[in-house]
Amino acid sequence: MASFSSLSDMDLEKQVAQLSKELTSLKKQLSKRGNRYYDEGREALSDYRDTISDYYDEISGRIGEHLPDLRKRARAIEHSAREHPATTAAVGLIVLGLVASLLLSRR
Repeated sequence: MASFSSLSDMDLEKQVAQLSKELTSLKKQLSKRGNRYYDEGREALSDYRDTISDYYDEISGRIGEHLPDLRKRARAIEHSAREHPATTAAVGLIVLGLVASLLLSRR
């Protein structure tokens, strides 16, 4: 009986050693895959950043060209609002009501 026990202990030790090797191999494979996915994600994020930066540059260029005109119009609206506060309040309430009705109708 002792020899049978020692044989099965040796088999178990071999199996444990083999499983340990397989586990190490699986860890390496997972690490490689994880690194690859991480690198791909970083590249995609970099591409998105470049695209967003390009959009920002384009928008800021367009707005920059029209900024003096926008400022003039804003001053004119501000002047008109100061001259007619009741009308301004009424328009503001109407706009607020429209926005509220749009938000509530979506629910």
